[in-house]
Amino acid sequence: MAERRIRIGSPTAVLAVVPVLLGFQPGNSVVVIGTDRPRAEVRLTLRYDLPDPALAGAVARHAMSVLSAQRIRAALAVGYGPEHLVSPVAEALRDLAPRAGITLTELLRVEGQRFWSYVCADPSCCPPEGTPFDVTDHPAARAMAAEGARVLASREELAASVRPVAGDAADRMRTATEQAEEHVAASVEQVARSGRKAAVRRLIAAIGLPAVAEAISRYRAGGRLELEEVAWLTVMLRDLRVRDDAWARMRPEHREAHLRLWTDLTRLARPGYVRAPASLLAFVAWQIGNGALANVALDRALGDDPYYSMAVLLRQVIDSGAPPSLARLPMTPDDVAASYDALEANRGASDDAGDDARDAAGGERHETDESRPEGDLR
Repeated sequence: MAERRIRIGSPTAVLAVVPVLLGFQPGNSVVVIGTDRPRAEVRLTLRYDLPDPALAGAVARHAMSVLSAQRIRAALAVGYGPEHLVSPVAEALRDLAPRAGITLTELLRVEGQRFWSYVCADPSCCPPEGTPFDVTDHPAARAMAAEGARVLASREELAASVRPVAGDAADRMRTATEQAEEHVAASVEQVARSGRKAAVRRLIAAIGLPAVAEAISRYRAGGRLELEEVAWLTVMLRDLRVRDDAWARMRPEHREAHLRLWTDLTRLARPGYVRAPASLLAFVAWQIGNGALANVALDRALGDDPYYSMAVLLRQVIDSGAPPSLARLPMTPDDVAASYDALEANRGASDDAGDDARDAAGGERHETDESRPEGDLR
């Protein structure tokens, strides 16, 4: 996807583009925008909840560290909310920016339909009662609307777009997930009687990988999965090989289809099965430059498992201000298969050696957590 190039030349232009950059109307927020000089082209957008005044310095320090790490030397900021909460952050930004070698070209506070500038002291253009503004017909807003940019009413509305379903759909998903769990457990138990861990892992891959490929193909063709298929896929995605295969198939030219797929699965997945689809949704959202959606998806993933490594990694990367251009696919599906096959071969040799030693000693073989496939499907 071609990156949208946005230039900001006035306070009103700033206020027109911020909601588009975020994907929602900000409220009680501090937005810091890193720009290229001299054309003020947007390179990076950061948003923070308005902090307690005692934490204003921490917010400013984080913003400056991210801008510095990205070698951005000019920025502007907008605080949305009351003066007693915005001013401490504005003062901290003004204090820290010069030390970081960053020029603050504009620093605004917005409340209601008025803005105040912290860098302009001329009452003729920046009156103390604030400057009224209306961006609904601003050229920048019109241009981005023509490109199909969608702006939600609030971050809460964005978060609601990935919340779990309720009612009949939730009940049906619960039943379908339980049935999928029982089916997998029975299949695993049957294969596990062979006493070979590799056989169990191969079973999960054999039934999970085709499910991933089918789901992605169907969504790219404009279709959707039935609830029973969704339940089956969420159970399969607990296995890391299956998840990584799905991750490797997230080609950006199919971004809209992938967003639909992982949004559906994130909303429908039952507790304990949210982490993988929500993390994949976060990756796709970051891949196309929708950091706000990526973050609310990561909230769902980490709410399901605070230590899920993919979600933790993505949160660290996105919080660092890494641009979407870095959201490259980790490997191709063939690379994923080769990597896991090599790992499987090493595991198999280790398993066989252990079995031979136990047989020679006349000991019994007992299943442990280590013999379970990645993702703890059993």
